[in-house]
Amino acid sequence: MAIHFDKVLGLHAEALKLRGERTKILASNLANASTPGYQARDIDFSASLARALGEAGEPLGGGAELLYRVPHHRSQDGNTVELGVEQAAFAQNAADFHVSLTFVQMKLRSLSKVIEG
Repeated sequence: MAIHFDKVLGLHAEALKLRGERTKILASNLANASTPGYQARDIDFSASLARALGEAGEPLGGGAELLYRVPHHRSQDGNTVELGVEQAAFAQNAADFHVSLTFVQMKLRSLSKVIEG
């Protein structure tokens, strides 16, 4: 009997992929905090997850739509990175990644127990 990991892991596997993408985007924002003209970017995680899962709730694939962050205070050099905002978003995303990873680990552990009998 074949095991369809997409169905077993479902939402959590897609969430991990998107959190990983978001980590790269937020890290890029932090790395470019002093780059003149750099535009801070992000993704709408909820909308991206809904799009990736489709209406049936099963993974369809598809990446996240990149959005540009509107700063509270624009710098004179045109850079829109606000260090505090980016650091908070990065920390929250890291915590959310850990939660999703924990769910995936629990699912895999349960699956392993079923296979082992």
